Amino acid sequence: MGGEMKEWFKWVKFFSLLVVLIALTVNLAVAQDDDDDEDMNPPHYYYIQKYEGTKTCLKCHMKEAQDVFHSLHYQWKTEARAEDLIGIEPGTKVGKLVDNNDFCTNPSAPWIDRYLNKDGKLIVDGCSKCHVGFGKKPSEKMTEKELENIDCLMCHAPGYSRKVVKGKDGQLHWIPDMSDDLLTLRAKNVRKPTAAMCLKCHAGSGGGANFKRGDIEMAHYEADEDLDVHFANDMSCIDCHTTKNHRIAGRGVDLAARDLPGVKVACENCHDEEPHDSDVLNRHTKTVYCTTCHIPDYARYDATDVERDWSRNELEPNGKHGEHTVLKKHVRPVYMWWNGKTVAQDPHKPAIAVNGYVKIMYPDGSINDPNAKIYAMKRHVANMPILKKERLILPINVNTVFKTGDVNKAIIEGAKAYFGKDITANDYEWIKVERYMGLFHEVVPGDKALKCQDCHGKNGRMDWKALGYKGDPRKFGGRFSKKRTK
Repeated sequence: MGGEMKEWFKWVKFFSLLVVLIALTVNLAVAQDDDDDEDMNPPHYYYIQKYEGTKTCLKCHMKEAQDVFHSLHYQWKTEARAEDLIGIEPGTKVGKLVDNNDFCTNPSAPWIDRYLNKDGKLIVDGCSKCHVGFGKKPSEKMTEKELENIDCLMCHAPGYSRKVVKGKDGQLHWIPDMSDDLLTLRAKNVRKPTAAMCLKCHAGSGGGANFKRGDIEMAHYEADEDLDVHFANDMSCIDCHTTKNHRIAGRGVDLAARDLPGVKVACENCHDEEPHDSDVLNRHTKTVYCTTCHIPDYARYDATDVERDWSRNELEPNGKHGEHTVLKKHVRPVYMWWNGKTVAQDPHKPAIAVNGYVKIMYPDGSINDPNAKIYAMKRHVANMPILKKERLILPINVNTVFKTGDVNKAIIEGAKAYFGKDITANDYEWIKVERYMGLFHEVVPGDKALKCQDCHGKNGRMDWKALGYKGDPRKFGGRFSKKRTK
């Protein structure tokens, strides 16, 4: 009897274990396969017991980490392409890490920092705050340490946050700003990037809320149709900016780098070329891009930076110094032809001003270019330092400006970090630059879009002659009209 009882208990234990394993397998399968309900079934919940940095992710996702390593979001640079840029040789390295822009100039010198004001509040932390790494500048050589520098949670973990600290090696690093238990919970809940995860960096680029792009605002977190019809209908960024192997599609008018060549982000990916009920409106689509009418203004909630002067230092109440910046809301776009290519100022070549401005990034196209359409754009101007002899525009160590207000020192440091040049205050002067940036967000529904009179009325917003017309095309003929060419 005792032997039979032992045998019975053995089978009970076996079947109990089998039931548990089956239940766990089913739960894992649901968690893994049900992409449409990640909130209910976080796909990594059962896989991670304790998050110990990127090495936890690498146990299963080595290929994905290698893909990220080669991506624009990690390298912050790629090779220039002839189909995108005019003025920069194909194959030249372009991108955030190597370009010199008219906002915060270049991240080489102000990569990572930690500066507290007199009240102990952090006011300077560096450009790498929005880099998908832990503080080490990306290398082009892939190593195990380089892969462990990738911070997967930046783009995949809702509620994840970081802070900059000095490590045991004496270097500054980004580390998670939460308890170990909460960090593990964040890692268990990783998912595809949501709009909120993208906005965390892209809505704050340029140093403040909506400073840079103008059409990507903090309000997009909870957008209504008056702000953006796409965000209001629960579309995510990656619905349009599609991804492949952790490379993301898209390149704006003013962006030199492209992460996913051959994949176009465009309205016609979802809408056909005759989207209106009106034949008159449909005829416009051959010449006028969709966003020209559907983005009547931008910066509707957060003011955007339209002018930046690094020669003028201003002190903020929190003790942070900064450049003089002009911010505006409800800005009316400028309208220009664009064929998909950009005329770019190579930062390693002499800059020449035309009509008082060096054109940092300028849309290519004209009324006679069959590949060009009229686009809505943001114009940004800035006052930047330039070498008197070589005519090279100089980047600035903006962290030095923010901490001390010493613009001259910041320029000298920027020239050394970027060009390897030792200069003095006598070697540079100031020059005005301009950039044109395509507007593709803050699309409004049809009843809020521009009406005929907004462009063709007596005080219409289009400068027809600047666009190459003799006057209003309703009177003088459109671009394909024989009347215009007479």
